[in-house]
This record gives sequence, C-alpha cells and structure tokens, in this order.
Amino acid sequence: MSSGTASILWCPLEMKIPPGELLLTLMHSWLSSRTARSEEDRDTLWDAWGSWSECSRTCGGGASYSLRRCLSSKSCEGRNIRYRTCSNVDCPSEAGDFRTQQCSAHNDVRYQGQLYEWLPVSNDPDNPCSLKCQAKGTSLVVELAPKVLDGTRCYTESLDMCISGLCQIVGCDHQLGSTVKEDNCGVCSGDGSTCRLVRGQYKSQLLANKLDDTVVAIPYGSRHVRLVLKGPDHLSLETKTLQGVKGENSLSSTGSFLVDNSSVDFQKFPDKEILRMPGPLSADFTVKIHYVGAADSSVQFIFYQPIIHRWRETDFFPCSASCGGGYQLTSAECYDLRSNRVVADQYCHYYPENIKPKPKLQECNLDPCPASDGYKQIMPYDLYHPLPRWESTPWTACSSSCGGGIQSRTVSCVEEDIQGLISSVEEWKCMYTPKMPIVQPCNIFDCPKWLAQEWSPCTVTCGQGLRYRVVLCIDHRGMHTGGCSPKTKPHIKEECIIPTPCYKPKEKLPVEAKLPWYKQAQELEEGTMVSEEPTFIPESWSACSVTCGVGIQVRLVKCQVLLSFSQSVADLPTDECEGPKPASERACYGGPCNGDTGEYSPEETDLFYGGSQDFDELYDWEYEGFTECSESCGGGVQEAVVTCLNKQTREFADDNLCVSSRRPPQLLKACNLEPCPPRWEVGKWSSCSLTCGVGLQTRDIFCSHLLSRETNETVILADELCHKPKPIMLQACNRFDCPPSWYLSDWQQCSQTCGGGTEKREVLCKQRMADGSFLELPDTFCSTLRPVSQQACQNEDCPSEWLLSDWTQCSVSCGEGTQTRNAICRKVLSTGLSSIINSSFCPPLLFSSLVRPCVLGTCTRHQRPAHKQPPMIMAQKKVFIQTRKQKKLHFIVGGYAYLLPKTSVVLRCPVRRFRKPMITWEKDGKRLISSVHVTIAPYGYMKIHRLKPSDTGTYTCTAGPAQEHFVIKLIGSHNKRITTLSAGIKEEEATRKASLNEAFNTQEKHQNSILFNGSKTEKRGLLTDPSNRYDDIVSRLLEYRGWSRDNAEPWEVQDSTERNISSEEDQGHEYNLPFTMVASQNRLDDILRNLSQQPEEFKDIYSKQLVAQLAHEIFKSHLEHQESLFKTQGSRVSSASVEFPFSKDFSEFSALRTSSAEAHMSLELTNSSRGSHRKPAILKKISAAQQLSASEVVTHLGHTVVLASGTLSVLLHCEAVGNPKPAITWAKNGEVIQYSERILLQTDDSLQILEPVEADVGFYTCNATNVLGSDSVSIAVTLAGKPLIKTSRTTIINKDFPAITVDIGTTVKTIPGTNVTIICQVAGVPEAELTWFKNNTKLASGRHLHDGSLQIANVSFSDQGLYSCRAANIRGEMTESTQLLILDPPQLPPRLEDMAATLSITWPGIPSVITSPSGTRKVFSPGSSVLIGCPVNGHPTPNITWFYAGQPITAPHRVLASGQILQILNISSEDQGEISCMAQNEAGLFVQKTYLEIQDYWWSVDKMSPCSASCGNKGLQYHQLRCLLGGEPVNTSHCVGKSKPALPPVACNRRDCPSRWMVTSWSYCTQSCGGGIQTRRVTCQKLTATGNSVPMSSDVCAHIAKRPVDTQSCNRQLCVEWATSAWGQCNGPCIGSRLAVQHRQVFCQTRDGISVPSDQCGSLPRPLSTQNCWTDACGVHWRVSLWTLCTATCGSYGFQSRRVECVRVRTNKTVPEHLCAWRARPANWQRCNITPCENNECRDTTRYCEKVKQLKLCQLSQFKSRCCGTCGKA
Repeated sequence: MSSGTASILWCPLEMKIPPGELLLTLMHSWLSSRTARSEEDRDTLWDAWGSWSECSRTCGGGASYSLRRCLSSKSCEGRNIRYRTCSNVDCPSEAGDFRTQQCSAHNDVRYQGQLYEWLPVSNDPDNPCSLKCQAKGTSLVVELAPKVLDGTRCYTESLDMCISGLCQIVGCDHQLGSTVKEDNCGVCSGDGSTCRLVRGQYKSQLLANKLDDTVVAIPYGSRHVRLVLKGPDHLSLETKTLQGVKGENSLSSTGSFLVDNSSVDFQKFPDKEILRMPGPLSADFTVKIHYVGAADSSVQFIFYQPIIHRWRETDFFPCSASCGGGYQLTSAECYDLRSNRVVADQYCHYYPENIKPKPKLQECNLDPCPASDGYKQIMPYDLYHPLPRWESTPWTACSSSCGGGIQSRTVSCVEEDIQGLISSVEEWKCMYTPKMPIVQPCNIFDCPKWLAQEWSPCTVTCGQGLRYRVVLCIDHRGMHTGGCSPKTKPHIKEECIIPTPCYKPKEKLPVEAKLPWYKQAQELEEGTMVSEEPTFIPESWSACSVTCGVGIQVRLVKCQVLLSFSQSVADLPTDECEGPKPASERACYGGPCNGDTGEYSPEETDLFYGGSQDFDELYDWEYEGFTECSESCGGGVQEAVVTCLNKQTREFADDNLCVSSRRPPQLLKACNLEPCPPRWEVGKWSSCSLTCGVGLQTRDIFCSHLLSRETNETVILADELCHKPKPIMLQACNRFDCPPSWYLSDWQQCSQTCGGGTEKREVLCKQRMADGSFLELPDTFCSTLRPVSQQACQNEDCPSEWLLSDWTQCSVSCGEGTQTRNAICRKVLSTGLSSIINSSFCPPLLFSSLVRPCVLGTCTRHQRPAHKQPPMIMAQKKVFIQTRKQKKLHFIVGGYAYLLPKTSVVLRCPVRRFRKPMITWEKDGKRLISSVHVTIAPYGYMKIHRLKPSDTGTYTCTAGPAQEHFVIKLIGSHNKRITTLSAGIKEEEATRKASLNEAFNTQEKHQNSILFNGSKTEKRGLLTDPSNRYDDIVSRLLEYRGWSRDNAEPWEVQDSTERNISSEEDQGHEYNLPFTMVASQNRLDDILRNLSQQPEEFKDIYSKQLVAQLAHEIFKSHLEHQESLFKTQGSRVSSASVEFPFSKDFSEFSALRTSSAEAHMSLELTNSSRGSHRKPAILKKISAAQQLSASEVVTHLGHTVVLASGTLSVLLHCEAVGNPKPAITWAKNGEVIQYSERILLQTDDSLQILEPVEADVGFYTCNATNVLGSDSVSIAVTLAGKPLIKTSRTTIINKDFPAITVDIGTTVKTIPGTNVTIICQVAGVPEAELTWFKNNTKLASGRHLHDGSLQIANVSFSDQGLYSCRAANIRGEMTESTQLLILDPPQLPPRLEDMAATLSITWPGIPSVITSPSGTRKVFSPGSSVLIGCPVNGHPTPNITWFYAGQPITAPHRVLASGQILQILNISSEDQGEISCMAQNEAGLFVQKTYLEIQDYWWSVDKMSPCSASCGNKGLQYHQLRCLLGGEPVNTSHCVGKSKPALPPVACNRRDCPSRWMVTSWSYCTQSCGGGIQTRRVTCQKLTATGNSVPMSSDVCAHIAKRPVDTQSCNRQLCVEWATSAWGQCNGPCIGSRLAVQHRQVFCQTRDGISVPSDQCGSLPRPLSTQNCWTDACGVHWRVSLWTLCTATCGSYGFQSRRVECVRVRTNKTVPEHLCAWRARPANWQRCNITPCENNECRDTTRYCEKVKQLKLCQLSQFKSRCCGTCGKA
C-alpha cells in the first residue's frame, strides 16, 4: 500500500464501533472537513489537513489525529496522518490505570473456552505498545491485542505514549516528540534552582538507655529520596502532614505502599535495607533507626530538598523627592511558600542557591517644583541616600604606543559611606545615568618612522669618497622623537664616486664627513628616549679626566622601561634590554699641554670637540622663571628657579656640572596682590546623632573675607556675597540597621486635669533600617522587657468645689416665687477618690447661687363681666383618689382623678353661655370621637367604659374659647404595702392580697406615671410635667401606714368576682374609708410649697408629717359627711364614740408615746389571738421614732433611728402575737446580742441601748418564735444619717433549689440555672440612693427590683463575679459585696478524643486506655508501661483520686496532668482488675473506671502463604504466624523472642512448567561511545517437575510468546571531551597581595571539534576555568592614620576617627578602595572615653554644642542630652 493511504484502520475497544462503520466515519470526516488547499499543498499534491479527531482519553493524556488526502494518482511524499496530545489532566484516583481498563475489557470474553480476570503486564522491553495481560492467579500471559489504545503510557514511569502501536517520545511539557525533561526539583525544563541536593551519612551510636534515634528529617515536597542501611538495625518512618496529623510506619516487610499519599518502596535484606521514595513527599518524613543488634549500623541518604523560602520583589518605595525629579527603589523580601507569608531574611540566606534580586531604580516625580518658594522638599532618600555615581580608574597603558591600540579601565558604581569615603555598590544604583565606556581606542596616530634627509656632498672632489645624511625619527606631529626600530634605520653614510679622475695617491680609507654633518648625525643618533620596551638609556658624559692632553670621559648607561600606568621610569637589570649596550667610556682631549704640539691635527681635534674652547664655560647657572605663587590672592611670594644649563644646547644639565660657587643668590618677588574674594569657610563635621540607622552630622559653614594675610584678619559676610555653591551642612552617618528595640511615643494627655486619672502611650517594637525607615516587628523580636504603656497620672488634688443639687419647684403655682437648691463642699483627691469636707474650705458661695426667683403665669383675677360675657366652664379644682372597687364614678372637669382599673367613668363639662352639643373633647391634644370604649354624649359629658392603662392622660373639654382639663391616672399596688397591713389581718388574707397586688407591676406604675419608690431623681422628673404634679403626695398617701385594721381592706384592689357589690350596696361598715377620697388642689399646693422650702435632708420627715395631717383631714371630712347623712336619716351619732384610725398628734417631734388607737388595736389583736393556734406575727407600728426628750429615742420596728451627739438612750419596741405566745430574741447584724450593763432587755421584750456609741450602729432584728414558726423584723440604727446596709457573712451552697434569696455580704455557691436574688436593705436619713456593680462595673437599672434588690435569673458562668451594692446620700456612702460562684459538677467532657490524642502525642509508643462511667476493658502485656486517662470537666476543677479494687492507689505509680492521667510502670498480674478514678468538687462527684487484663504475647498459626513458584520443583508454602495479645492481632515486633511453633513448609505446584524463552545476560558493548553492539543467547527451554531444564524447539516457544531480541545497539551517545581556551589576562578582582584571578573558557565538544551542550560531558572530570595569578596591580594594602581626639571627655557619646586609604605597596599612591576589598577594611571610627561623668550636673559632653545651637537642633533629644548646658541656655 502506498504511503498516501492509511495502513491500519483499527477500532479501540472502548469505542465499541465495528471496523466498517469506523471506515465510513473516517471517510466522511475526510470529505466534510476539507479546507481550502494552500499553494504549498497544491504543489505537493496533498489536500488540506482535516480537523482534529476527538481525544482518545478524557483524562490522563490521550492522543488526537488529523488526516489529509493525496490528490495525485501517484504517491505523495510525506505522511497522511499527524498526531498531538490532548486531555493532559490527571485522572481521579478512582479511575484506575488505563492499561488495566483495557485488560479488564476482556474479562467477559472467553479465552480457550475459559473466562479469566486479566491484569496488565507493563514495561515490556520488546513491544511496550502491545496489550499483554496476565490471568489473575495464574502465570498465563497473553497478548490480547497487538496495539493498546492511543494515549496508553509505554512504561509506567514514563510520559512516552503509544500511538498507532508505536511508542512516541513525550516530554514533560506533554508535547509529542519533545525531549524536555523535569529537573531534579520536578520543574519541567527547569534549571534545578528550586531545590538543593542533600546527601549525608549517619552512623549509629548505641546507648544503653536509647532504643532508637533519628537518622534524618526529610521535609514536605522532597524528591528522589534514597536511603541504604547497612547493619543489623531497622528503619522506620514517622510522618506529619501540613495539617498536623502524625503517623508512623514500622516498615516491617518488603514491598511498595503508600504512606500519607506518598509512594514508598522498601526492600529488606539480611544485612541491609533500602528505602526509596520518588516524591514529591506529601508530608514531613522523619526516618528513624531502631537498634536491634550490638553491631553498629550506617545509613547513607540522598534526596532533593525544595527551597521553600524564596526571594520576592517588592513594589517601589515612595519617591525620594516630591517634585523636581527624584528616584525610587524596590527591595526584596523573603517569602515562605508553605505558609504564604513573609519571613525574616535569614531564612532565604540559609540557601546558597537563593540569589537576592537586585533592587531596581527608576525616576519619579519629574514635574518641576512650584516657582513660588523655589524649595525642593527633602525626602529621606535625599538626606540618607546621596545619589550614587559612576567612578572610573585611570585608563591603562595603551596596548600599542602608536598605530592604534586599546586601553581599558574599571568603571564601578560608588557612593559615599558614613565618613564620606567612597565605596563600591551594586551597578543598578547608577543605572539612572549612562555607564561610562570601559574600553577606548588609543594612540591611533601613525608610529614614528625614520626620515632620511638629503645626502651631503661627497667628501672628495674626485675618485671614491663618503657622503653623509641626517636620519631622523619623526612622529605624527613632525617632531623628532624616539621609538623607531633600530633594525629599520636607514644608514647615515655611504660611499660615493666622483667621475673626475684623481691625480693624487688614492686614500687608504674614506675621508669622514666634515664636522657639521658628522656632529649632527652623531647627536641625532644618540638621542634615545625611554619607551615601554626595555631600552638602554645613556646619561650625559662626564667632564674629561684631564685638563690637557688625552683623557677619559665616562657616563652611566641604564636599562630602563616606562611604566605606563604610573608614567614613571623603572630601572631593570642589564640582561632585560636587548641589543648592544652603548659605550660607557671614551677618550677625550684637553688641548696641548704647556704649548707642546699635539699628535692630532686640528681637523681631528675638531672631530672630538667641535673646535677649541674653554671647558669650564660650557655649563653655567641661569635663572629659568619663577615658581607658582604661594597664594592665589591677598599677596603671595614667587621664588626664582636656578638651573644648570649647557650653553650650547640650552639643555638642562646635572647641578654637579656647574660650579657651585658661581650659583646666583635666591631671588623673591611678590605676586597676586589683589584682595581675596569672599569664600566659604568650612568647619569640621560634628559627631553622628545616632549610633545606627541613619544619623546626621552637621558642620559650620560661613562666608568670610580675608582682609590681611599678615595679620590673618577675617570678616564674616552674608552668605549672598560668596558666589560659589555653598558646601553641604548636613550629611548622613552610621547608615546601618539597628537591632530591634522598643519605641515609645510621648505620654498622651491625662484623662483628668486633676484628681488622678490615667495616661497612655504607644509602645511598639521597631527596627530602624539603614535607609531611615522603620520596620514594625512583633513584640517577640525585642529582647528586653516591654515598657509600660499605661500609668497613673501624677497630678495634684483638685481644688475644693461646690457640688450643687437641682433646683426645686417654684414655691408658688402662679405669680412670683422662689426656687432653692443644696450645696456640698467636695474635694477630688489625686487618687481619684472624692471626699466631703468642711464648707469653709470651699470658696464663698453667693446667696443667689442657692436661691433664685421664679415667675409663673399671672394669677387669675375676677373681673367684672363685660357687656358680652364669653362662655364659662363650671370646673371643680379637686383631686379624687379611689380607694375601693366601684362600677361607675362621676366627675366634673378641672381636677385630677387617681382611679382603680376596670372602673367606668362619667366626666361632665357644665357650661354657661354655650350650647352643649357644640362641646368638643380631646385626649392629650387629639380629638376624641365615639367608639365602643369611649362614648361622647351631645349633652356635655363623655363616658369611658372600664378603665384600662391606655386611658390614662389629660382630657380637655373645649367650649369656644374656654377650656378645662381633667387628668386621669391609674393606681398600681406597691410591694411594700403588703408588709404595712395591720398585724390583725390573717396570714392567708395577706397572701391573697399580695398576689392581687402583683397584678400591678412596675411597668404599669410607669405607664400610669405614679412612681412609688420615691427616689429624689424620679421625683424631680415628675415636676417637669404638670400632669404629674400631685403624684408624689398621692403615692405617699396611698402608702400611709396609719389606717386602722378595719380600714385596711379598702386599699386592696378587689376583684369583681370576689366583691361584685355596687357602691350603694356596700354599706356594711359605718366608719370605713370613703370609696373615693377628695382633696382640694389648693390644699395639696400648700403642702408642695411647704416641702419645697425645707432642707433636703428633712424633706422625707416633713412629707410624712404633712401626709399624715392630710389623711386626718380627709377622714375627718368623711366622718362629718356621714354624720350629716345620719342626721338627715334621723340617726344620732356621738362623736366621742367614733375612733379615728390615726395618731392624735401627727408631729414627728411630739411627746406622745402611743396613741389610744394603737393601744386599742394591740389589745384587740391580742384578744383575738387567744382562740386558735397560729404562728408568730410581729406588729408593725405606724408611728416613726419618737424623741421623748433631748436624749431619749423610742421607736418601733420598721423605722430608722438616727443617733445624735446628745442621745443617751434608744428604746426599740417589739410586739408579737401568736399562739402559743412567741419567745422574743434580738440580734445585731445577724449575730445574737450579748446583753450587758449598757445593752438591756426590758420586761416587755424591748431592747434598750444606753449611751449609744458608733459601735452600736447596725441593723437590729427582733425574732419571734414558737412551735408553729417564726417572724422577724429589723430596725436600723445609724449615725448622723449615714447609709447603713444590712449584711450577712455566711456562705450558702445550693445544689437543689431552683431559686435562692440572700442578703448582701453572703458568699453564694450555686449550680447553673438558679434564680438568685440578692437583697440590699438600706437605711439612712436622708434616703440613700442604691447602685449595683458587677466586678466594679455599674449594672443597668433594668436588673434591679423596686425594693433595691438584685435579681439574676438563670445564672450561668458568665454571671460569676463580685456583686456590690453601694448606698449613698449626702451624709456619705457605704458598699457591701456578695461573691457569686457557679458550681459545675464533675462530668464527661464533650470530646473524649482530645485526651486520647494528647496521650499519643505526649507519650508516643506507650499504650493507653481511657476510663468511662460503664468501665473500659483493655488487655496489656506484663512488663510494659500503661497510661490511664480520666477525662472530666467541672467547676471548680475537680480533685481526682485513683482507686484499685476500692483502695486508694499509692507509689510507685505516678499521677500526671493534675491527676487526670495515671501511669503504671512495669505492669504485672498484681495490677489486673478494676481501676477507678473519682472526681469531686463542691458540686458533686463522678466515678469512672476501667478493667485491666494482663496477658502475654504469643504466636498463632494463620493461613498458608502463597506458593513460591507456579511450576517446577521448588514450590513451597509456609505457615504464616500472627502475634496475638488477648486474641487480637498486634505488631509482630511484640512477639520477638517468643518461641514459634515448628511447622515445616509444604510442597506445592510441583508440575512441569510451560515452555518459555530463556535469555543470558547482555555482553559488553563493542564501543564505549558513538554506537556499538551487544548480544545474548536466546533459547527455548522447559522446566520439569523434577527440576530438569529440557531444550525445546523454538517453534514451541514462538506460539506462546514473541522471541526476545538477541542483538541490540548500545552506547549511542556521542564521543565527547572537554576543551579549553587559553588563559585570559590576569586582570580579575584582587583576592590577595599581588594576587588576582584569570579565566578561560571550558566547553564540551566532540572529537571532531563540534561544540555540544556541557551536560553531555557531565560524566568526565571538568577542567578548571579559573585560577589565581600574580599581578602588580594587586600590590595594595590598607594605610591608616592616627586617631583623632575624642569628641567627648566622658559619657557614652564620644568617638574618634582616622583616615583609612587603599594605597600601592611600592609607590604609596592612593587607589580605589575596591582594590583592597580582599582584606577586611580597618575601622575608621570607634567609641572613646566611655566612662561615667563625675556628676549629674547639666553640662556639655561634646565640643560641637555651639553648632548644635546654631542649627537649632536642641529640640532633638539626642542633641539636647549631649549639649545640656548650651541647649539649656537656648
């Protein structure tokens, strides 16, 4: 078949499509998916590619294909199908292996007549893409399909994919044909930088008390883990997930398994163990070694550990300038990839592979600054970060002296350090400007060359002679110089022939050139210059050794070289110079001696000297200019320069050639006489303001003018007169990070200006960074103790002040009156407490501050009626108070009515001169209309049916311009009124009436606006509303205690079902209280006016007296009304027979002891009690304390006695009734009174206190007791009216009752859910105000009861605390407290697993058991330790006691965790049985138990192991053993050492094996690289049941399996080797003295010289690419100067500095500091004189304080402390 058609159309099993249908489908796909063909496709005769098919898999990586059709009848070049990968997402874990799915698809297809369950056979080396499966439980392996489905992995551990039956390479990027692989860190195509290789070795150290040890901890995410243990010991694993879940694995057997979702492969051999984990690990693994044998073991480990801390670049910091152009930087922070948070930098520095990103720099805020102020705002970067700049070293010598060369230099980014010295920094900081070039061309001019001048004339005029020429070395400027090569120098003389024949004898030698030419040529030839090549340099000739005749001249000839980098000349040894050395000696002629004729002719003499002349005159001294002026201005000096010159050549000569005696004198002249311009004078830098972070240094800079240099007189000028830029006055210093420390803000303003209070400040742990910023850190980073952030203010006592009460009501109801208020002198102390002091300490108080006038409406005056009188309403100004239940009441508008609920009201509005149908009614300002509840009649009245709370309010009758009001309020009962009933009322009736009274609760009282508690604040609130005007009087009248027993009943609210009697029928009592009490408003207004004028402390007393008088008047009026009725009816009543139900005198200060009514009442009660048995009842009298004289007080129970300074006797009456007669006892503050000569018990059971003192203050309680019960009533005795609280000092523990009531002061311990009522009974005059607190926090008033008690409903743990009752009046205050503790009986906690987890984590490896109420059973082996947990909760924390068999447990067992854990060491059979724990607290006890059984471990026979062979003669089955404890299987390590049952193995599967291919090992490869061959033998054999191997025909095995290959290629990798380049120049960074680094390139190449990637040479040793080398450029060292004087003489701020420079060793010239960086830079500053100053006086400790004052830096704390004296003056 041609290549243009598909060779195989194959249907995957999972598609279930018949081959024919698939072919039609593909054909349709080809035809329908064709697209327009491109030009290239048309040229190559191919149709366009079709669309991609569906993916062969939905997950796990599948394959998709695309087809194209050949349009030619001939064959087309190329393939008609192409593939790509798809669905490259992981499959869910439950999906299973793809090859396994394909094998299991054949489970329902019979093979050779039988069904099998097929399992995959993977990793077939010969045909990995065939579907080979093995029948489960057998050795049968069958190729069920020639090809697996597309997308099936070729091998289990590879991404390579089978497509159309062929294994295709797939890279880690899931692309076909890709060779991209994961690096060792698991990163596809990574460079291995995200992890690090960890390898090491562990050697066991066996200790007697140590059974195991940790080998290595392998963190989460590690890969390629491999450990090899050699020795008798055993490996085990401990894991901990990121969620904190711990696990263990003992690695007891060989195999592959999952540990915390990480694959583990473990192999166990007799002498070693191998552990492999491919990773990445899903938890933290700890590999431990368990010591077994006495011999030592070693563990080698290797793995790749992820780098979990990586650098992360931050955003840009704020701009360094707000305008005008600045720059901003980024930084890098260390980031934890596991916890996703930023951590300290040292975590990233731990990994050498982590390279911190270089910060970036960019320009910002480039807009120009506003021209208004011309001031650029200085930001921290300007101050602390002077802009870095490029700094370059000098150019190196040119590589060529001429003709074009190259020179280089080092360019580095530098900035100033702390002392202004230059240091090298990273180049990124200078990137805001272009970097200077580091290489440039040099000496591009032409090299010097020889230039020959014209030849001289021939020396002869005939025949043969010589001619000469001058040859010059001319440079590019045409100047004569050196540097031309002597080898190329043209000759300077040559022979010449004159054609004219000579008639003289021929000269033997050529005649030399005449003098001028010879001399010029010789001088030019000898002019040698020093060059960069070693050259002989001759010096000048010396003088001739003789003055006449022939002598000798000598000169020095040196081998010298020009050092280009220093432009200096160096002497070298002679052998360093090439070529002949010039002569250093020659003959000289000094002329004829004594007139003798010389041997030389004049011509020859001229050849030596150029003519006769005096030798002494050849050199002489001359002035050659002046030196530079010593001063640039203001007058300086110049000195004449004297030199020795050659008179002929005018060249400088050595001073020795000139006669020293002829040296001219020194010559001086003045210069630069013009005055100096103003200039800046700069002082020294001050010491740094901070020792770390970024400090500041300042210096003095002023503009000065030098007047005279002789007198050195200087004048200070204004800065504007100095034209040059002013030097900086401020610079940064000590720029390095400070250690973390506490930073304190200033104390905030005190919460009070006086009298205590608190002040706060902010305390933060910060680190001051080198850039001046602050890094806020957690408090744990600061090692020192955290300073306090809150303290009490140290302010003074507040001045005395007046505390003023509110103004009273106006003294009149109309017209002009007065208002008053009280004042108390108070002082608030510095402790915050208030103290009442003598009024003399307060400033004088004006009378107008306590009394002020008030003006109400104009009083009504009767005027004479006008001619036309307006309408008038006939109103009645009365107050009505309903006392008994009635069906209906009639009223007339104009008054107030206090009525009982359910009463019907008819309200009339009688008018004159107005039509009644025109009358309108309103309620509280809103128009009323008729309804079912309210009827508006057209006859001038309205009716309200059965009053209810919503009916209260103000009703207004309007008749034209006339209006009248009527106020209706409902009466509610008061709890205290129940106790004021006469003692004669039966207890049952009191109970019934109390239940009725409860119907009118506190809420209704507020709705009805009648408040019965009578607090002053509430009373003042009433007066603001006119409708509440009489509420207080009415409340007191209803609470009045003076009504007789017969009149007590009308006060109760009687239900209509009990007393359904009309007012006309209820005439049973002749002299009862009226159904409705009536009082005139004028009378009540007089009472209110009278009360308002009384002092505050006496208002309660006066109000009681006035109310009693009012009650007497009302009742007397009622009796007189009844008498008039009786007279009308003809009856006669004697006033003497009528008994008033009140005391006859209502004064609180009358001398009446007991009224006749009281005596009558007492007698009547006593008589009535003699009949039947009844429990005691104490009589409550209506009268208050009676002061019989100035020194004697008599009172009954229920009142308060105020002791005065003159009180000599107090008599407390207590009368009780009951049958049998009750016994009377007295107690004070809850304790029985001890009677004495001063405290007496009278015969009538009264208690008398003689000469009372302060210790007698308290609550006195009278207790009446008989066999039927008891009754008690208290009376308070207080001093000067100060509040008194009735307390109890008992402790109540409640476990059963749902509600308890206690007095304040009691300690209460109760169970949750209880209703607790705390009674705070208070006495004091005037009446005290109660306030409740919990834990010193004020409670809302909603929790109080009306009698001042506190009710806590359904208490819980949140209610636990200290409850305090504070009673206060103007006389003082008193506070008592009750501690409420909540008891929670011991019980099981909600989460028992918490204790089990605690036991396993805290004591790993120790067996444990948890107790339970029903008992837990557990089996343990003898000799082990056992932990028993007793989980229990309760409050208070229960005490736990442990019992064994009912007896308390003692040593040697240990009790841990506050008794909740019992540890039994070395358990034995004696410990078998019941162990219980009893938890007990004040609320109860709780018992739990466990039963321990002690049994030993033992081996038990389990099932047989699988047969070791499927055929042949070696199959064996072994009995498997289990280790049991109490019938439960446990780890086999517990049974180590226990005897095992001797069970021999059983033979199995002893049968002939089927024929199979047998192969030998592969031979060695024929080539080590470049491709070779290796072979092996392949034979077909059959193993018999007897163990013999019988050769078989190859055809037999061929039917079973494909014959394995016997030849394969090997070592196909290229033959490669390392190659190197030549070493580079020795110009790398200095690493030592004269020591630098040089580099060369190392690369991998084939033997043919082709470069290949370096990893292909990875197995070969790599040559060095860097080595050290010697260079003079690194001959540098640090040079330091002497220390400067210390800046301070004492204290802690002194420092001194010195200069540190990098200089060359040979020349001592300064070079850039980075050349000396190979050696640590010496310190350039240090602390000094760090000694305490002698005294603490305020003085300066530095000499720069005047500068600090000038710069106005005294406000800074660091300057202020060091310049205390100077700054104090400022």
